[in-house]
Amino acid sequence: MTNTTNAAVLLAIDAPPLTTLPIRGRSERFPVNRVFCVGRNYADHAREMGHDPQREPPFFFMKPSSAVVGDGAAFQYPSGSNDVHHEVELVVALAAGGSRVRAEDANALIYGYAVGLDMTRRDLQGEAKKLGRPWETGKAFDGSAPCSDIVPAAQCGHPAAGAVRLAVNGEIRQKGDIADLIWSIPETIAHLSTLFALQPGDLIFTGTPSGVGPVVRGDQLAAAVDGIGELRIAVV
Repeated sequence: MTNTTNAAVLLAIDAPPLTTLPIRGRSERFPVNRVFCVGRNYADHAREMGHDPQREPPFFFMKPSSAVVGDGAAFQYPSGSNDVHHEVELVVALAAGGSRVRAEDANALIYGYAVGLDMTRRDLQGEAKKLGRPWETGKAFDGSAPCSDIVPAAQCGHPAAGAVRLAVNGEIRQKGDIADLIWSIPETIAHLSTLFALQPGDLIFTGTPSGVGPVVRGDQLAAAVDGIGELRIAVV
């Protein structure tokens, strides 16, 4: 029997490193568990990707914790792709979990918020869609989830509106507003909790506005969410 809570447990190999993110104003760091992403949660982006933005139930995909890198990190252009896209998002960091959480109770689970980028090998994602295959090769590669410092909700509240934007080399490429989410943050958490037992340390990328597009080596990306902060990465 494996006891993962016993600090004295003997491991056959070295345990993988724990992924953590800085917390604004605190010396402690936020431990990252799982990374959930919401697909097509802005109507303009749904149209941009050729879909009808009706308020059908949200769908989700996942990235491993190894996909998470912090502010100022270099984004290594991934192998196997010639068409890597940026997608700026508001990120929710959970302090508590649960199943079948009611939307009106969802904010109580939230530790804080961050600015994130869902980097995507669009060519591989498109091929997977065409063949009816999973999206992992397009979405779940190492470094594909750059994320800013976590801002505790005690500092920023629970934003229901605020500009979400991304500039590439100083030129605005994406611009939207949290208020335009098809599924609000509490609704998203409630629905996700019917599919997974949410856990402390989970991150939820809440969707991207329109304007997604390719990056190339040498690009400088600056993402921001009003009231939350900024995230900067360089493509190398």
